Amino acid sequence: MTPSPYAKGRKAVVIHEDDVGMTHSSNVAFRELSARGVVTSGSVMAPCPWFPETAAMAAADPTLDLGVHLTLNSEMATMKWRPLTSPPQSAGLTDEFGYFWSNLRPEWRRAEPEAVEAELRAQIEAVQRAGIDITHLDAHCGAAMSPRFLPIYRRLGEDYDLPIVTMSRFEGGNPRPASAPALAPAFEAFAGEAAGRGEPVFDLFYETPWDRTRDAADVYREALAAAPEGLTFFAFHFAAPGDVEAVDTESFHFRTDEYALFGSGRIEPMIAELGITPIGMREIRDERRARRAAAAR
Repeated sequence: MTPSPYAKGRKAVVIHEDDVGMTHSSNVAFRELSARGVVTSGSVMAPCPWFPETAAMAAADPTLDLGVHLTLNSEMATMKWRPLTSPPQSAGLTDEFGYFWSNLRPEWRRAEPEAVEAELRAQIEAVQRAGIDITHLDAHCGAAMSPRFLPIYRRLGEDYDLPIVTMSRFEGGNPRPASAPALAPAFEAFAGEAAGRGEPVFDLFYETPWDRTRDAADVYREALAAAPEGLTFFAFHFAAPGDVEAVDTESFHFRTDEYALFGSGRIEPMIAELGITPIGMREIRDERRARRAAAAR
């Protein structure tokens, strides 16, 4: 693919915080790093316990760039969340306790599409009712991007007139077997079709490197330096020290390390030196709407 036209010839980079609303720690990080300008967007998990605090933050500061982190799984061992729609267990969204399935269990992939769509619409509309100016939709742990649910993901973007985060290349994240593709063939086809319709498709999507063993500053500098000319989405998971240690008991240090580095003052010079233009999802949303309005005339 040629670089996304939404980049306008730049190294246009969204520095994004996933999992806003999961913990108080994630909310603190989002507020502080957004104020610094080193985080340009985030997405909130409506089923999670700290969503009301996120809504209050957005009401106090309407400049916060917030999308909806569409949620179909509950992967933490010590804290769980449930669907907003209270579906019967027969719908396949929940375990025997009524919580979303863990992403380590394959059962959530077999959930009834009708129940999935009803739940995801309920999450978007809960964020709307909270008064948040939604800038985009994306998918917690990629669950809503599963091939079976891709028609739903596309339909939600169309119906709510929002960009859905889609990418042609994926890096970072958890290590995969050498034979496993980063993106499923169905998703690659989905991204190509979206680009053909004039939708924003990220030329690179880079997730928190959960297997990082080297110094964080070196790893994140390399990641930033790898941003191509085009549209890049960095899906990070910033969290201030606090309750995150009790929630993400195995991986919290990756979250707090990200927060410490991006709050240290070391990132801004890197961005300037590397010729990166930080942008938010609100800019992309508004550009998408303008393009669609022009095409309709």
